[in-house]
Amino acid sequence: MTDPTTVARRYIELWNERSAGRRRELLGENWTNDASYVDPLMKGDGRDGIEALIAGVQQRFPDFKFALIGEPNGYGDHIRFSWGLGPDGADSPIKGTDFAVLKDGRIRSVTGFLDQVPAGA
Repeated sequence: MTDPTTVARRYIELWNERSAGRRRELLGENWTNDASYVDPLMKGDGRDGIEALIAGVQQRFPDFKFALIGEPNGYGDHIRFSWGLGPDGADSPIKGTDFAVLKDGRIRSVTGFLDQVPAGA
């Protein structure tokens, strides 16, 4: 089993990475070719689709960063972790919980749930 904390930290690192080139490297290292991401607001298939989602979130929230909330956990190839998105040093106004499925230690799919989203976000 891959350590849930390591997977979640790499995931957060990817969503915070501002360089498109580095994001592609991180996707190549930590996600499968056929990876998918879905949450109530967006969906992306393959590394290119996921990279485009991340770029869109960064464009919409240029001064916000993702941070882990609590301790990730999991069993087998399934991992659950919570995150916050907001300005550094402040309580995150946007929060969610994601469920990842791994294949050979790399993320194959993520299903995200939005736990807290302020009006207008």
